[in-house]
Amino acid sequence: MRQIFSILTTLFITAILFAQDSANPLLTPDGHAQQRWVDSIYNSMSLKEKIGQLYMVQVMSNQDQATKNKIVDLIKEYQIGGVIYSLGGPVRQAKLDNELQALSKVPLLVGMDAEWGLSMRLDSTYAFPWNMTLGAIKDNNLVEQAGRQIGEHCKRLGVHFNFAPVVDINTNPKNPIIGNRSFGEDRDNVTEKASAFMKGMQSAGVLANAKHFPGHGDTDQDSHKTLPTVSFDEKRIDSIELYPYKKLIKEGLSSVMVAHLNVPSLEPREGYPSSLSEHIVTDILKEKLQFEGLTFTDALTMKGAANFSETGDIDLAAFKAGNDVMLMSEDVGVGVSKIADAYYAGEISEERLAYSVKKVLMAKYKVGLNKYKPIVLKHLIEDLNRLKDDLIYEELLENAITIVQNERELLPIQQLETRTIAYVGLGDDEGKPFFNELKKYTKVHQIEAPTLDGLTAKLQDYNTVIIGFHRSNANPWKGYEFTEDELQWIDNISKSHTVILDAFVKPYALTSLKSITNIESIIVSYQNSEIAQQKSAQLIFGAIDAVGVLPVSIGQTFPVGHGIHRHAIKRLGYTIPERVGVDSEKLNKIDSLVNKAIKGKMTPGIQLLVARRGKVIYNKNFGKHTYEGKEKVAWDDIYDVASLTKILATLPLVMEMEQEGIISLDSKLGELMPEYKGSNKEDVTIKQMLSHYARLRPWEPFYYHTLDSESGRPSDTYYRKVRSKEFDVEVAKNMYLRSDYPDSIQRIIRESELLPKLKYRYSDFPYYILKKFIETYYDRTLEQLVQSHFYEPLGANYTLYNPYHKISNKKIVPTEVDNYYRYREVHGYVHDMGAAMQNGIGGHAGIFSNANDVAKIMQMYLQKGYYGGKQFLMSETVDRFNTSYYSSKDNRRGVGFDKPQLSGDGPTCGCVSFSSFGHSGFTGTYAWADPEKEIVYVFLANRTYPNADHNLLLKENIRTDIQSLIYQAIID
Repeated sequence: MRQIFSILTTLFITAILFAQDSANPLLTPDGHAQQRWVDSIYNSMSLKEKIGQLYMVQVMSNQDQATKNKIVDLIKEYQIGGVIYSLGGPVRQAKLDNELQALSKVPLLVGMDAEWGLSMRLDSTYAFPWNMTLGAIKDNNLVEQAGRQIGEHCKRLGVHFNFAPVVDINTNPKNPIIGNRSFGEDRDNVTEKASAFMKGMQSAGVLANAKHFPGHGDTDQDSHKTLPTVSFDEKRIDSIELYPYKKLIKEGLSSVMVAHLNVPSLEPREGYPSSLSEHIVTDILKEKLQFEGLTFTDALTMKGAANFSETGDIDLAAFKAGNDVMLMSEDVGVGVSKIADAYYAGEISEERLAYSVKKVLMAKYKVGLNKYKPIVLKHLIEDLNRLKDDLIYEELLENAITIVQNERELLPIQQLETRTIAYVGLGDDEGKPFFNELKKYTKVHQIEAPTLDGLTAKLQDYNTVIIGFHRSNANPWKGYEFTEDELQWIDNISKSHTVILDAFVKPYALTSLKSITNIESIIVSYQNSEIAQQKSAQLIFGAIDAVGVLPVSIGQTFPVGHGIHRHAIKRLGYTIPERVGVDSEKLNKIDSLVNKAIKGKMTPGIQLLVARRGKVIYNKNFGKHTYEGKEKVAWDDIYDVASLTKILATLPLVMEMEQEGIISLDSKLGELMPEYKGSNKEDVTIKQMLSHYARLRPWEPFYYHTLDSESGRPSDTYYRKVRSKEFDVEVAKNMYLRSDYPDSIQRIIRESELLPKLKYRYSDFPYYILKKFIETYYDRTLEQLVQSHFYEPLGANYTLYNPYHKISNKKIVPTEVDNYYRYREVHGYVHDMGAAMQNGIGGHAGIFSNANDVAKIMQMYLQKGYYGGKQFLMSETVDRFNTSYYSSKDNRRGVGFDKPQLSGDGPTCGCVSFSSFGHSGFTGTYAWADPEKEIVYVFLANRTYPNADHNLLLKENIRTDIQSLIYQAIID
């Protein structure tokens, strides 16, 4: 052995001096300078200090002072080579690291087990996905980027070695210690992922460590508790377990950790773990595989090794086996003494000692410890929790989530109008983010019951059940199995319902299912993080593609590499602004403008949403329902959107009728409605009146005619407190208008005088007229029509007329304290008086909605009538209505849509494209879409509360100033 190491040392030094292009992964481009530094440090050390360089000891930044003092003593007395951090916070670690480095004559090599990033070890707010999750991703460039960003984190924290990637090929589902830490069971996939991860991390200047050599994947025992056995022959180990190491070594792998394993085919001595086997470490790793990087033992304190009679004997055995660095020795002092005694006894040569010590020093030079600088504490937390980390984490999970079964093409869910959907949460962890995200797409109810019978009874009203299986995401070793009760519940529910089973755990959990025959769709989401839950819900409804593949087999049913790919169907997704070319910091300037509006009492509260390229990137709620109230605005609260009703309800139905040939833009009122024949409006066309270019009067205070002339209050001639056949138009609680009055409204409009001059003049009258026409043609109410034709299939289940019928007032934002007509707080009833006098269902007003639903409808328009797998309107139809036909007449309006101002002030910031379109509403609402920049902007408010007299939102240009900020935030 002495002769072998003498030869190796000679070759090693020769490589440094004469072969700058050597495959040695510890060599730097300035190899001669590196060698001079290594030699000078080595020659300056005592034997004890040289041996001390071979040790890395465990340190926890939250440990007590007595333990810390022991580490300090080891540094001072033995000049140990490095430390391995685990547990504790990043700031504490950085401070401790600076302190320990200051004590060491030769800077310490710092390592960490940060396989999936730092936060799981450091209590910060961020972590990367586990290897099993990464194994499901087909795009290895994403894995390389993850490796790089983990490397950047390590470097920022003063960590030089990350003991990652795990390259164990996990062919045993019962493996208790590898599992989620493995990229999977396919040797090629594991190798590709490990290679990408390694390249990424080492490109950041942090040295990688492949573990656990020769392969820990096919065991069912925990190496922290015993000495697991890998009982395969040498041929199998060479073709499977060693396969990743061969490629990574050729690609510049910096170090290898030798496992705590019993491998009889490679090491026949009983109780000798691979980390103590000269054949495994030297003959196979160093000679056969030609590995020249650093070789680490696994923790020397692990259980189950042969009974070495004295402390330190394991250290000596590990070094003699060929390891360069001993991790977590039971007693460093004794170990150093044992190795020194062997050196003096001639059992260890100077060449052998220099071989390993100089490799450690080479590694130190390579990571810059020849020019050591303390860790900068300023902005440390921010630097470990960067926006770019959130971006890659989200993208990784999107690419990992895997559909493994999809009978009848259930996913992504379409035909929402036919679905009654329940969510059932199983497991022992949180599923709220998943449920909340599901609710953004359609009506979903969470169903809970303590017994199966109780649950079955509650599920009778639903035809589709989404079952989320949620287990702890705290670490990759947490339990992942279903309970027997849960398996029984899934089996029962799937026999009577359409079921989507979504498992937020590693795939192995599915092997215990009693049957999959009755389960239509099965999804593996791998982890139960908040982002994983949100992305999986988006996949279910077709907002993102399904592209993941299984990194391991699920029994005999689903083989490794299996995954059903499904394309997104253009429903709104939810993401980080930078993913769609928007600067989040600039976008967040909106907050201060919105808060200014609320503090200035321009409105009690606001819902605000911004989407780009089909992704919601800003969706926030501000303020309260009322100035004096306690109810804070929530995303699922609904607002009276006032005139947005025109483009959210009446206009889509008109567009649908136009494309079906029922009407045309040139259809005249006298042709469509017999009662208009012979009237002064018989020749008014659809195009003219929806472009507000038809000489129609702006509005009529219909309610005013029903007030008592003396008291100014509702006249008994027109109103009753109790509903009857003659008084059944409900304008407010216990306030019923005469049943024939809506016909009177139509008559008043029909008989009204035209304006004397043809010019642009905004008017509500067209929408009263078209409401009557649409309802007459279909013999159904406008409410019924828009619900069945648009809202239900769109999943706009928070969009409706007369919400007081269906929704608690706690979720409805009040609009005004009326002191001129209804003399009460208007809450749940439409604010617009004319709409109220039509039973709350106006063509011009009456819709209540939230920002998320309004955005769906605007996105449908933006996508030329397509949304969620359905072509609601033809592209040509949208274009025809989104055209300003009278712009030469100083009229900016499209057909129903408002358009940007032609010059001067107007409805927009002036920074939008002229192809953009939208509308505003009297209550403070605003919705705008821009096809060129692919922007949807929705602003909902109740600026009319408690009274509508002063429109400060408009006066201060709050809505359009926000629009300007949106455009300023676009970075591509």
